[in-house]
Amino acid sequence: MTKLTDATARTDILNRLRRAEGQIRGVQRMIEEGESCLKIGQQFSAVRKALDSTYLRMTMCFMEQELETCMQPDEAQKPALDHMLKDMEALLARMG
Repeated sequence: MTKLTDATARTDILNRLRRAEGQIRGVQRMIEEGESCLKIGQQFSAVRKALDSTYLRMTMCFMEQELETCMQPDEAQKPALDHMLKDMEALLARMG
């Protein structure tokens, strides 16, 4: 099983999750305060987007780690691999 070994990626993902957690608390507060369904729905949409982008980042991190492990690219190949992964992340982000 692959672990999230890159400290920067781990910090990024944890920060994204903390923001989503804050948004979810905001939804709970809105419900408790009797806010309109429309406003609550808009906040739910923001939470979903935050979680979707976090899931995408986690998936890309997993792919990057697996490719590094399986391919063991040399220094000359790494820029091409990084470019491919950035392009893939951009394409997947547009699908969501």
